[in-house]
Amino acid sequence: MRRHELSDADWAAVRPLLPARGDHRAFVNAVLYVLRTGVPWRDLPPRFGNWNSVWRRFRRWSAAGVWGRVLEAVRDPDVSTLILDSTVVRAHPHAAGAEKKRAARPSAAAPAGSAPRSTRP
Repeated sequence: MRRHELSDADWAAVRPLLPARGDHRAFVNAVLYVLRTGVPWRDLPPRFGNWNSVWRRFRRWSAAGVWGRVLEAVRDPDVSTLILDSTVVRAHPHAAGAEKKRAARPSAAAPAGSAPRSTRP
């Protein structure tokens, strides 16, 4: 078993939830590879087959609700909290106290508390 592929036990749990026709294990492993590595579909390794065929099948299954059924069935009902890895959570620079950009040229308005200017000499 390779790093990003389903174990035999996981495959046994997922297999009954998939469409009846065909052997879908290589396809599911290809989808997991893309999701876990973040690689674009076009860069899918050749061992998974034609990237475009895998992508089209993924889209068909998404539209048919197959992935929703699978995720609902394998979801752990005892999970009461969600833990996020902070290395993937990004905040806007201003949230970290970054300096705001200053205006390119100073304002023509008089500073607060200054005497009014007259246009007469």
